[in-house]
Amino acid sequence: MTEKHTNSGKHWPTVILGAIVAIIFLLTIFSFQVNTTEHAVVTTFGKITGTKDAGLHFRWPYPIQKITRYDNRKRCFEGLTGKIEETYTADGKSVVVGAYIIYKIADPEIVLQRLGTEIKAEERLTSLMRTVKNAVLGKYEFKELVNTDASKIKLDEIERKILEGLAPQAKTEYGIEVSWVGIKFLGIPEKISEKVFERMIAERNVLAENYRSEGKKIAKKIRDEADNKRKQMLADAEAEARIIRADGDAKAAAFYSVFKEEPALAEFLRKLESLRKIMPEKTTLILNTEDYPPFDILNAKRMPGTKGVSEKSGD
Repeated sequence: MTEKHTNSGKHWPTVILGAIVAIIFLLTIFSFQVNTTEHAVVTTFGKITGTKDAGLHFRWPYPIQKITRYDNRKRCFEGLTGKIEETYTADGKSVVVGAYIIYKIADPEIVLQRLGTEIKAEERLTSLMRTVKNAVLGKYEFKELVNTDASKIKLDEIERKILEGLAPQAKTEYGIEVSWVGIKFLGIPEKISEKVFERMIAERNVLAENYRSEGKKIAKKIRDEADNKRKQMLADAEAEARIIRADGDAKAAAFYSVFKEEPALAEFLRKLESLRKIMPEKTTLILNTEDYPPFDILNAKRMPGTKGVSEKSGD
């Protein structure tokens, strides 16, 4: 009896281990785990019966129920094909454009029902991106994409228009939320780049010529104003000179009338003025003063109003 009891006690660990394994096996079959970065769509006999978020959930084993998982994180997507391709502007110019989008799967049930896999979803997104991008760019002229004047470039507006055309259709038809559209690359095909540069150079030359012409006009205006001012100043100076000359002539006429009455005095004063100019202060001269005017006035014999002055006093 004791031996039987002992043998049955030895089997308990095996039984417990078997039960644990069975429980784990049942949990694996009848439950599933959803990560925080996933959406899980549950289908029962091929029909969608719900979407599960992060956590542990119960399920019926396959083939009764099937679990399809989708990544719910935002992704940067440039397209599977035609990432950089040539398109045309409203004025018929060719440009090479590459765009990207930021998207996430917002409604996994629509994705499963209409597309199936994430690869199929990105294929549709690629096609939709190219269609909307080309349609929007076809409404803008080349100068609104490439221009030396930054105020005329409308890339921000183009990105917004592409987003407005892409986001509603992607959300409604494919269950994909597009939150951002950006222009990654913008270039000019090699075959037309030379013509574009020639046109840009011509535009710069026209602008430079306008500046030069405007500068010439301003310079001419400044010169004209200076000439007018110079002429006015000369005219004013000439008028003032006439007044001064007239005043001087009037004063001279008064003196001349006096000199006519006293010619000897006039001659004496002229000689005296000449001596003042010829001889500076403290000058010593040894000359015969009798015969050389104006020095002859230094001879006392010839001075007006002198009488009987000796020759020594004139030395």
